[in-house]
Amino acid sequence: MASASVKVAVRVRPFNTRETSRGAKCVIQMQEKSTCIYNLKQPKDAKNFTFDYSYWSHTSSEDPSFATQRQVYLDIGEEMLLHAFEGYNVCIFAYGQTGAGKSYTMMGKQEPGQQGIIPQLCEDLFKRIVDNTDPDLSFTVEVSYMEIYCERVRDLLNPKSKGPLRVREHPIMGPYVEDLSKMAVTSYSDIADLMDCGNKARTVAATNMNETSSRSHAVFTIVFTQHRHDQMTNLDTEKVSKISLVDLAGSERADSTGAKGMRLKEGANINKSLTTLGKVISALQSNKKRKSDFIPYRDSVLTWLLRENLGGNSRTAMIAALSPADINYEETLSTLRYADRAKQIRCNAVINEDPNARLVRELKEEVNRLKELLLAQGLSDLITSPHLWPVCVEECSLWDRNIDSPVV
Repeated sequence: MASASVKVAVRVRPFNTRETSRGAKCVIQMQEKSTCIYNLKQPKDAKNFTFDYSYWSHTSSEDPSFATQRQVYLDIGEEMLLHAFEGYNVCIFAYGQTGAGKSYTMMGKQEPGQQGIIPQLCEDLFKRIVDNTDPDLSFTVEVSYMEIYCERVRDLLNPKSKGPLRVREHPIMGPYVEDLSKMAVTSYSDIADLMDCGNKARTVAATNMNETSSRSHAVFTIVFTQHRHDQMTNLDTEKVSKISLVDLAGSERADSTGAKGMRLKEGANINKSLTTLGKVISALQSNKKRKSDFIPYRDSVLTWLLRENLGGNSRTAMIAALSPADINYEETLSTLRYADRAKQIRCNAVINEDPNARLVRELKEEVNRLKELLLAQGLSDLITSPHLWPVCVEECSLWDRNIDSPVV
């Protein structure tokens, strides 16, 4: 079991039209991993935070410190993809105020250099599959795409399905969405077509903060299976990784967004699920110290479905999207505090392998351990002489007993 903290990055975007028209001032400074926010009304009261990555995307690409879409992917997306190839579940989710740049970071645009983490990761996944030269290794990939809108789950790959889908609990696999479409794909172009279809079906609406505000949480899931035939043992093995890529709806205040009627109701549901997410993060943070039991995962559909990614069987990364503007100071400070708590969560990821795969891996690890013992005793000739292996095993057993015996 690999215990690791949630990896946390923050990214500040350029001013948008609304901020520019109001003469907004930048209140964010970044240096290496550090992020500082200061209040123009109280400039001496600066707040400093340290994260795994602090991405400065406020200026233009001519700025040497400017963080591109590619850099963000290489730091976070590529690492998570490598963990998936190792057999771990992985998750990347973007959090932040409405209009802070979450969807741009996760999905991006189709223009060269503008693609977000999700399309870059999918393209990289199939590039690695195509580049595989191991004849005993094969792959299958399935994708699903859903949105959580007003606490209801919609299938974005089958938007005409009647009614919301039900979330259920499997005794072993955990929470899942019943009847959610799972599409087998064999190339990046297959995934790109499905993403385009899903993005068009996603619920968006204009608010004062953002002309195309995402009114739902979107979860793009890749189930990636590696099939291997082991020549040494003649066993067929499998490793299954679940890659969850989450673009959260924006946190918002009704007075900032100008929300009324239906938009106001949507905002209340968005804030409810994000508040629950905050409670889960806080509970996991305090659980680390107090070992308390209750984590309110089931208080919202979002946290229920992300349960394994928050403190469970997953390698997880969070990207907090920031507005640079003084007029959004309170919301940006809230996002930074949210991210600061998230980095203290520890997940306990395990490699998702079948019993055959585990047996093969453990046998190979034991062989390597025995080889190291032989090398330590200067018996390297035994390693390349199969007829001497019985002697080899006896030597290692004696060596083990000598190590374990107490010194008299």
